[in-house]
Amino acid sequence: MELKQKKVLVIGSGISGIGAADLLTGQGAEVFLFDGNDKLDPEAIRTRLKDGKKVSIFLGTMPEQELKEIELAVFSPGVPVDTPFADDLRNRGIRIWGEIELGYQFSKGRLLAITGTNGKTTTTALTGQIMKDYFSSVYVVGNIGNPYTVDALHTTEETVTVAEISSFQLETAEQFRPKVSAILNVTPDHLNRHHTMENYVAVKESIAKNQTKDDFCILNYEDEYTRNFGKRCSAAVVYFSSARELEEGIYLKGEEIYLSLFGETKHVMNIHEMKLLGTHNVENVMAAIAMAYCFGVPLENIVNTVKEFRAVEHRIEYVATKGGVDYYNDSKGTNPDAAIKGIQAMVKPTILIGGGYDKQNTYDEWIEAFDGKVKWLVLLGQTREKIAECARKHGFTNIILADSFEETMQICTEKAEPGDAVLLSPACASWGMFPNYEVRGQMFKEYVKQLKE
Repeated sequence: MELKQKKVLVIGSGISGIGAADLLTGQGAEVFLFDGNDKLDPEAIRTRLKDGKKVSIFLGTMPEQELKEIELAVFSPGVPVDTPFADDLRNRGIRIWGEIELGYQFSKGRLLAITGTNGKTTTTALTGQIMKDYFSSVYVVGNIGNPYTVDALHTTEETVTVAEISSFQLETAEQFRPKVSAILNVTPDHLNRHHTMENYVAVKESIAKNQTKDDFCILNYEDEYTRNFGKRCSAAVVYFSSARELEEGIYLKGEEIYLSLFGETKHVMNIHEMKLLGTHNVENVMAAIAMAYCFGVPLENIVNTVKEFRAVEHRIEYVATKGGVDYYNDSKGTNPDAAIKGIQAMVKPTILIGGGYDKQNTYDEWIEAFDGKVKWLVLLGQTREKIAECARKHGFTNIILADSFEETMQICTEKAEPGDAVLLSPACASWGMFPNYEVRGQMFKEYVKQLKE
């Protein structure tokens, strides 16, 4: 799309909005950056832009005169697209893209894209590392913390891009088409944004909406939603399974991973050769292997990378052992299903930290997954009473409510005995108390590091 001298509105002043504005100004567009928070400092925003002098910044409300001339609107992922403001833009005939669509429109080369409720970051990081170990020009972008727009213009026809894509980003995808896509799983999450499970599922499935039989879509056979989607997916479907042998796909048999594709079955590796913990990580690894193999990377190269790959930060990340107590940072466990994976990975009696921002999730399955492992549940944040009530309903009463993160950590260190583990796996988003899960996880790690041996 030719954007030179076109008037483009960017909504949101976070890293995605800044990345989008920089790309657009670089393409010669006239950029208007709008953020509904009127308490922000426009000059502080301007200093974060590559060429802030060329960008008009509006906070709180967008003037009608400028709106009349807008030809394209680019929404940041955190900005809902079902608001009266978004409806007004559509009614004016203004095209709406997201930051991911904008990045895709200006990138070159081939693309792999990963979505799912849980496991996206680990699978994206691993897939990205496999690609980096085999190809010379590789970018890892998207929800993993590096906006697509930042690297889009650096790509060439030889480039391989690996993208982690959230449901928020898929809402505004238009022509976005990966060569290989993956939907790892779909469990309830972000229902405050998508309103119904049906809407959430449909958005996740849209990662493959522009794919054809010349492309691949990697799906979890053990997830009911993704298994059913495979029957109507427009791409060539490859399943992975941690529970059964597949005639066609990649699967776990005992402790061995096998790949059965393109008319031959190959032994891949033993799961104990991995440095990642838990069945969920075996699934993430199988998805990454399937993506890379369908993309054309030799199996030997893939396995070599998998064997050396370590867990991503904030995802069941071992921090330290202090006073005989192991500390694990699973701050990225921002929904109940992700937090279940954290509990399942624990092998010691566990003091569990939970609670945070309320995304309208339910916590019954999470509480049931404690399975005798959790000694104490320490809760904080907006959801603490809701989770405590749910836990008591399921017969779990060793609950302590904390008013701050510092108090939470003090309680945990007092309750933990040698041979125990302390796990930060909140089952909730960090918003309201922290800017993001990374800051929450970093604060946890800093506290642990200051503890005496």
